[in-house]
Amino acid sequence: MEKAQEDLGRLETQLKQWGARLDEFVAKTDRAGTTARIDNRKRIDELRAKCQAAQSKLDEVRTAGSERWEYFKNGVESAWGELEIAFKKLSN
Repeated sequence: MEKAQEDLGRLETQLKQWGARLDEFVAKTDRAGTTARIDNRKRIDELRAKCQAAQSKLDEVRTAGSERWEYFKNGVESAWGELEIAFKKLSN
């Protein structure tokens, strides 16, 4: 159970960091020209949806209890993989 709590804590910290990066990207996009804003809004909306999905997965684990971590682990890792890819694309 302790390992599950560590994993959940690490994932929540990462999600908060990604949220901060997303907020920075939104602010930067708001300062950009019209074309860039339109292009980036789609990416922002996709990232927000992925962040919400990842948060939902974490909430499911927290609600179920850390002893159920192994049951939820694949879903959480899948959501995280999608987020990592999306944020790498954002950086490019």
